[in-house]
Amino acid sequence: MKKKDYKKIAKNVIDLEIKALKKLKNSINNSFNSAVEAISKCQSKVILCGVGKSGLIAAKISATLSSVGTPSFSLSANDCSHGDLGSISKKDVLILLSYSGSTEELKNIIKYANRNKIILIGIMSKKNSILYKASDIKLLIPEVIEAGLGIVPTSSTINQLSIGDALAVAILNNKNISKKDFKKFHPSGNLGAKLKTVEDIMLIKDKVPFISENSNMKIALKILTQKKLGTLIVKNKKGYTTGIITDGQIRKIGQKTQNLHNLKVRQVMTKNPIKVDKDILAQKALAIMNEKKITSLCVFGSKKKSQTIGIIHIHNILEANIY
Repeated sequence: MKKKDYKKIAKNVIDLEIKALKKLKNSINNSFNSAVEAISKCQSKVILCGVGKSGLIAAKISATLSSVGTPSFSLSANDCSHGDLGSISKKDVLILLSYSGSTEELKNIIKYANRNKIILIGIMSKKNSILYKASDIKLLIPEVIEAGLGIVPTSSTINQLSIGDALAVAILNNKNISKKDFKKFHPSGNLGAKLKTVEDIMLIKDKVPFISENSNMKIALKILTQKKLGTLIVKNKKGYTTGIITDGQIRKIGQKTQNLHNLKVRQVMTKNPIKVDKDILAQKALAIMNEKKITSLCVFGSKKKSQTIGIIHIHNILEANIY
């Protein structure tokens, strides 16, 4: 029996969803700006609710909003009719999702929001719907052709999800959320690793292998062995970083002279070592190491760029699962 090839079906589904997204893009108007402003100004919580597939999309949008610094949670429409309306306060912003805009389970929530003057943002596709008429801010998404018998929620849910993502990113920009802020909400996992800064994983204080430029190499070799980093950070009397010594340099010079132990550190060091700011991403520091073919970087603070406050070794980066 010949196996069926379903690639054509897959491409058709994607084509329908692309067309839906193009219609959505063309439908964006000033109501979107109003929604962004209302959510950004919210001093309490942003609550999302929908029924069925729309409820699942509501939960995802809520999670995305929380991840960019806008406190949010989703409610079950059914549970709202049995006590959960008490979770919604007058200072909240309520977002309801319903493709038809007339989902029966949302009627009690709509009445509650209107009666208590709670800001209601509706995401729907029909102007003659209850949700459209009751919403303070109306995000009218286009009617689209669904894939799968023309009734399976596919193109419509893609549009709901996309308008939610657009809101989250616009709010992120409106609140000037930086990568550093974003990192606070994602301390673990792959995102947490990617957002770690040099300061998060650098070695500091006694772990930094400092050596005076006027010390002799006998002392330098002793510190190099103790610290086990293969690198020494050289500083002058004022504490300013003036150079760096690596075990590779020492091996090369040791092959050329018999008096290595008697040399001064300043005679061996490489001047003006590569330094990075403590606030740059560790991922960027790794890229610098790879480009320069080195294994360590001096780290400076934002105030005194001539003073090393830490050292970051390639092993620190790899141990943090940053690649």
